[in-house]
Amino acid sequence: MSNSKELIQLIKDCAAGKTSAQARLYGLFAPKMFGVCMRYSKDQTEAEDNLQDGFMKVFEKIGTYKHQGSFEGWMRRVMVNVALAKFRKQNQLFPVDDLSNYDREDDDTEIDQSISGEALMKLIRELPPRYRMVFNLYVLEAMSHREIAEELHISEGTSKSNLARARMILRDRIRKELMDAEKNFTA
Repeated sequence: MSNSKELIQLIKDCAAGKTSAQARLYGLFAPKMFGVCMRYSKDQTEAEDNLQDGFMKVFEKIGTYKHQGSFEGWMRRVMVNVALAKFRKQNQLFPVDDLSNYDREDDDTEIDQSISGEALMKLIRELPPRYRMVFNLYVLEAMSHREIAEELHISEGTSKSNLARARMILRDRIRKELMDAEKNFTA
């Protein structure tokens, strides 16, 4: 968008139900929102479904946008909420039995920073759904455990234990990836 007045008009046109405006808005924001959906989906097909459902919700609710704060941030939140709603319908979260086994924040400092962002996102997508969701909400959306617990209808302890377990799994997988890469390099 060349300026904010143009975006404001586009939003108004979308709220009025103009399909050409909706198509333009979709074209402008779909690539970024697809990235958001991928973080909360088990695969590309689910991400595409979440993107479509998310845009349907955006077009349904666009008239409620108050033009305060970032429109892209508002749209991102809609996409995350769509993914959360689908997740709540399909999954049940269970606490990890003993949080003390996983509550070692200092372990994160041992991980080499040489893994690419793309490889890290792939590893995150491979996490079990309950761990992936809590990890994404905590790390990528900067939500507190209390907020996550409210969103997912779980206890704060369950949120904390699922985050700790996700971190442990990721740390172990990253170490394995780095060791495998080192073996291939020296071979």
